[in-house]
Amino acid sequence: MAVLKRSRFIALLAIVALLVGSLAGCATKDDGDTSTDGTTTEKLKVGLVQINQQAIFFNQMNDGAQEAADELGIDLTIFNANDDAAKQNEGVANFVTQGFDAIIVVAIDVEGIKPALQEAKAAGIPVVAVDAVVEDDAVNVQVGVDNAAAGAEIGQFVADYMDENAVANKNIGIIGALNSFIQNLRKDSFVEVVEAAGATITQVVDGQNRQEAAMTAAENLFTAQQDTSIMYATGEPAMVGAVAAVRSQDKGASVKLFGWDLTAEVITGIDDGFVLGVVQQDPKTEGYEAVKACKTLIEGGSVASFIDVPIVIVTKANVEPYRAIFK
Repeated sequence: MAVLKRSRFIALLAIVALLVGSLAGCATKDDGDTSTDGTTTEKLKVGLVQINQQAIFFNQMNDGAQEAADELGIDLTIFNANDDAAKQNEGVANFVTQGFDAIIVVAIDVEGIKPALQEAKAAGIPVVAVDAVVEDDAVNVQVGVDNAAAGAEIGQFVADYMDENAVANKNIGIIGALNSFIQNLRKDSFVEVVEAAGATITQVVDGQNRQEAAMTAAENLFTAQQDTSIMYATGEPAMVGAVAAVRSQDKGASVKLFGWDLTAEVITGIDDGFVLGVVQQDPKTEGYEAVKACKTLIEGGSVASFIDVPIVIVTKANVEPYRAIFK
C-alpha cells in the first residue's frame, strides 16, 4: 500500500510540473518576431518626438508613422511634448537612454533641440527630422515641405487674387505663431512676395500656436485694423482661430482668409466663401516616409538627405476630395 501511495504522489508531482511549465510558457511576453528557424528577434524601436496632439496635422502624421511601423514590424513610441521645447529635449534624451534604434523629431525649437540630437548621434542613433528643418550634422534625413517656398507660393496666390479682382485696398493682416520657427518661415516668405506686389502688412498678431489664443488675436486684429480685409494665417491653430473669429464678429462678407492646413471648420469657411486658399500639406505621408527612412538607416542603407512632400493650395474648386478626411 505504501508503494502505491508513493507512486501516486510521484505521478501527481509530474502532472503539476507539466502544468506549471505550460502556464509559464503562456505567460512569456513575446517582444519580437519568431523566425523560420525558431529564434526570436526583437523588433526595431523607433521614437517619435511630437509637438502636440491637439492639431489634426500632428495626429495625421502620427497615423502615417504608425501605419508604416505596422507594415515594417517596427515598435513605434510617440512622445507628446505639449508645445514645450524643453520637454522635446527630455523626450530625445529618454529615447537615447532607453536604447532606441532611431529617433524622429518634429522640432519646436530648431536650435534648442540640437544638443539632444548630438547625444543621439554620439550614441550611434539615426535621426530623422520632420516638418521643421533642423540644420545639424546629427540629422540624417529631413522629411517635409519647403516651408519658405510654400509661403512664397501662397503669397503669389494672394498677389494674383488681388490683381485678378482689382483689389484697391491691399492691406493684409497676419495671424502667426511667433514661437514657431517654421511658421515664421511661412510668414517671412509670404510677406516678401505680397509686399513686392504692392501690399501693406498692417499688423502681425501672435496666436501662440493655440486655437483659443489665435481666435482672440484674430478678433483683436479685426478690431484694430478695420481697413484690412485680407488675412493670412500661418498654421492650423491660427487658421481655425481666424475662422472662428470671422464668425464671432460676423465678418464673413468683409474679410477674406488665406492660410495653412485644412480642418472641418476651414472647409466650411471655403463653402461659405470667406476662406479662399489654403496650403494643404500631407502630414500622413510625412510620418510614413519618416519611419521608412528610419528602417533603412538602421539597417545600414542610404536615404536621400531631403524627402520632399509636395503641397496643394486648396480652393472651392478642388476641396471635394478632402471632405472625407475632415468629417
